[in-house]
Amino acid sequence: MKFLFFLLVILQSCAWGQSPDYKEMLKEYYDGFPTISIANARTKIHAKNVYFLDTREKVEYNVSHIEGAWLVGYENFSLGWLKKIPKDAEIIVYCSIGARSQEIGHRLKDAGYSKVSNLYGGLFYWANEHYPLVNSKGSTNKIHGYSSGWGKWVKCGEVVY
Repeated sequence: MKFLFFLLVILQSCAWGQSPDYKEMLKEYYDGFPTISIANARTKIHAKNVYFLDTREKVEYNVSHIEGAWLVGYENFSLGWLKKIPKDAEIIVYCSIGARSQEIGHRLKDAGYSKVSNLYGGLFYWANEHYPLVNSKGSTNKIHGYSSGWGKWVKCGEVVY
């Protein structure tokens, strides 16, 4: 009986799916830039000619990221780092919730990259759906919360700052 109660508590605290409040909050930050669902993006992790670009800062990326993602940052982002990516390649940008990555996505589109989409809900949504995260040591359940105000949206995994 104790096990069932414990399991119920875990499932409720780390429920599948994103809360309506989170989705409502995202509306404040998204401006109509093309998005891709996390389910669709996950199917493309090992696909050829698909690039995942992490637009968070190095300290955030080092805690965890999507397997194979390139760290491009936000504050010091440079298009010069992307010379090896063909202009017609599929690019999926992401950050914690999708605001910073959306801005980088606009810059990529302006530079002639034609297939750019923003990961809907960002890495927080990815983690909350129990999708895999990695760091330099392999698989991890840690995720950088950016700040306590933003980290509250992470419901699954261990939030670190």
